[in-house]
Order: sequence, then structure tokens, then C-alpha cells
Amino acid sequence: MTHPRTAAGTLVALDVDGTLLSYDGAVSPAVREAVAAVRDAGAHVVLATGRGVRSAVPVATDLGITTGWVVCSNGAVTARLDPGAPQGYEVTSTTTFDPEPALRVLQAELPDALFAVEDLGHGFRVSRPFPDHELTGDQTVLPFDELVAQPATRVVVRDPGSTPEEFRELVERVGLHQVSYAVGWSAWLDLTPGGVSKASALEELRRDLGVEPFATVAVGDGGNDVEMLRWAARGVAMGHAPEFVRLAADEVTGTVEDDGVVAVLRTVGHAPA
Repeated sequence: MTHPRTAAGTLVALDVDGTLLSYDGAVSPAVREAVAAVRDAGAHVVLATGRGVRSAVPVATDLGITTGWVVCSNGAVTARLDPGAPQGYEVTSTTTFDPEPALRVLQAELPDALFAVEDLGHGFRVSRPFPDHELTGDQTVLPFDELVAQPATRVVVRDPGSTPEEFRELVERVGLHQVSYAVGWSAWLDLTPGGVSKASALEELRRDLGVEPFATVAVGDGGNDVEMLRWAARGVAMGHAPEFVRLAADEVTGTVEDDGVVAVLRTVGHAPA
């Protein structure tokens, strides 16, 4: 395990939901303080999230991060934070894919599933309304044919009748080779362009910022964090993360209820105890 020697110039990539934010959407004072301290020490703190840019930027702003970068939509969208921009950000990179082949296969297998295609900067185009609080931004209901007709940065498939294990088996069976995917806590499937992940976007950012590979730290708790945890010189899984996520990390910290991310942030730039 490699620990960056100083906080200054270190790239610290942080997942949002279940890492910085508790399940009721709150940020604790201790987390807020630890994020501010590591930023003040000169680190590049980058939120890396499955959220769309519209709902990721307010979290960054709430944490006092008003300049720098955010990686959104599981790596398909990168935005530069800019207090002078109309919405507080400028999208600098997007990667899209044709969602139709994957979604037609999944619709045939999951006739009762809900489908959502990201509408960048606005919300989602959906086959039917999703349950409250599951998607951020506006939801526009469209016929399935219209839903899959445009290139997408991110697609969400939600099947309340399935389990995460069944989703994983289904994805393996149907072979979604042209897309990247991550299964969520419930029967929730995130699809992004093939080869795109939080890690791929962070690697581009690392190069652009001139950060050394050893000066990278990442913290996360979900299936969509696995590549990011492997990418970072110091990948840290939250204590409540599923076993396969914890196994992808170099170390495991406390749970979100314990403010596990705080212990990590306090040791950025310090040798391990």
C-alpha cells in the first residue's frame, strides 16, 4: 500500500452516496471539516459519483468545493466547477454510447423493469416514473422506442422484483459487452459506455493535473467504485461496503455511520500509523 508523502498535489477521489453522505442525505460536521482540511492542505478533492452533474455539483458546493473538478455519471461526464458559470459548472468531457442494443435485451428479460436514460444537465428520460428520491432532476416519461433513440452517457435499469445477485447473473448471461456496468445495493443496474468508469475519468484528470500516480487516494462503498479503488495508489473501501468491494481495496475504514471517510482524510499526506 502506498501513502502519498504530502497532501499537497494529491488527488483525493471521493464517492458521494454512502461515503460522504449518509443514507438520509446528510453530511456530518466531521466530514465537512475533514474535506476542508485536506483541501486547505493543497489536495485536489474530486467527487466521483454515479450522480448526474446536476445533483453532484450541489453536494460539492455544500462541502465548500466551488473550484476544481467533479466526475459524474460513473465517469461518462467530467465537469469543471466554476462559481462564475450560470449553474456553477462547465461540462468539459462527455462519453456516450448507443443504449438501444443493451436495453432491448434487458427489456426482453425484465418486462417489468423501469428504464432511465440520463438527460445531461436536466435529469432523466424514463419509461415510467421511478420511486421518489431514487433519481435526481426532472423525469420525462417517453415511449421505449424514443427512450433508446439517442446516445446516452448513463442508463439506469431498476427491477423491484429482482435481487442484486439475480441482476449480476442476468448481465453475465446476456453478455453486455459494449457497455460498462455496475450493480447497486438493490436491483439497480448502471450502464455507461464501454471502458468508461470513475477510474478512467480520474486517470485522465490525474494526467491533466500533473499528479503522480502514487499521489492518488480513493474512497468508496459501491460496485461502481471497484475500478476506482483499484486505480488509486491508496484505495479505501467503506466498512459497510459489500465484500467484493472491500476485496478490491488496499484497506477498509469505518462505515458511513461512523464517518469512516474522516479517518482516511486525516491521514492523507501522513505515513500510516
